[in-house]
Amino acid sequence: MVRSFPSLYAVLILALGMVACVPARKYEEADQRAKAMQAEVDAANARARDAVAEMEDLKAKEAMNAKRVNELQRDTTVLGNSLRQMTGQYDRINALNNELLDKYNKLLAGHGSENRKLLSDLEALRLDLMNREDSLNALGARVAQEQAALADTEARLATLQAELEAKDQAMKALKDRVSAALTGFEGKGLTVEQRNGRVYVSMENKLLFPSGSYAVDAKGRELIIKLAKAVESEKDLNVLVEGHTDTDKVQSGGTMKDNWDLSVMRATSVVRIMQESSRMDPERVTAAGRGEYIPVDPADKAKNRRIEVILAPDLEKLYELVK
Repeated sequence: MVRSFPSLYAVLILALGMVACVPARKYEEADQRAKAMQAEVDAANARARDAVAEMEDLKAKEAMNAKRVNELQRDTTVLGNSLRQMTGQYDRINALNNELLDKYNKLLAGHGSENRKLLSDLEALRLDLMNREDSLNALGARVAQEQAALADTEARLATLQAELEAKDQAMKALKDRVSAALTGFEGKGLTVEQRNGRVYVSMENKLLFPSGSYAVDAKGRELIIKLAKAVESEKDLNVLVEGHTDTDKVQSGGTMKDNWDLSVMRATSVVRIMQESSRMDPERVTAAGRGEYIPVDPADKAKNRRIEVILAPDLEKLYELVK
C-alpha cells in the first residue's frame, strides 16, 4: 500500500490538469465561432448597403423615365389635337367644294342676272376655298415640324438613357476595383459604397493620422497610394477629397486655428500623396475641408473624424444631351 500511493497521487494531478485544459479549449472554439459569425454579419451589412444603394439608383432612373413618359404623353396630346383640327378643316373644304360644284351646275343651267349672282357667289367660294387650303397646308407643315421635333427628342432621350446606363455600369466596375484594391482595410475603419451615381470611399482618421495631426503615417500612405493607383487610369473621373473632424476644439498655440484648418490640411495631405504616387490629372482633383459640420454619427466622434474620397463621373456630355 505504501508503494502504490505516489502513483495514485500522480494520476490525480494529471486528471486535474486535463480538466483545466477543457474550458480553455472550449473558450478558444467559442471565440473563433464568434469571430466567424461577426465576419458574416459584417459581410451581410455590406451586401445590404450595396442593395440599398442600387435600389436608390433604380428609383432615380424610374423617376426620370416616368417624367419622360409624361412628356411624351403631353406631346402626343398636342399632335392629336392638331390632327383633329386638320381633319375638321378637311371636312369643311369638302363641304365647300360640294357647294361650289352645286352652284357651278346651277350657273350652267341658269341665265342673266341669276348667272351673275351665281358667278359672284362662285368667286367668293373659290377665294374661301383657297384660304382654307392655305390654312390646311400651314397646319400640316406645323404638324410635320412637331412630329420631327418629337422624333428628335425621343432619339436624344434614348441616347441619354444609354449614356446613363453606361456611366452607372462604369461606376459599379470602379467600385468593385477600388474594393478589391483596398480589401485589407475594409472593416477596419474603411468603407466603399456606390450611391447616387458616385463611389464614396470613407476612411476613419485612425487609418491615416495621429490624433490632432495632419501628417499621414506610414500605414495611411500605403492605403492612399493603393486608392490612387486604383483610379489613376480613369480619364473622365472627378475626385473630391473631403476632410471631416469631430466637435473637439483644436488646441490653441499651433499653426491651426480651428477644425476648418485641420480638415482642409488633412484633405490637402491626402491629395499630395495621391498626386505624388500616381498619374492622376491634377485638374480633376479637389481638396476640401468640411470641418465638424457633416457628422455621420453625432454619438460617435471616431466615425466623424474621417477623410471621404468621392469619385464622380464627368457628366458634361450628358448636360449637352439635356440641352
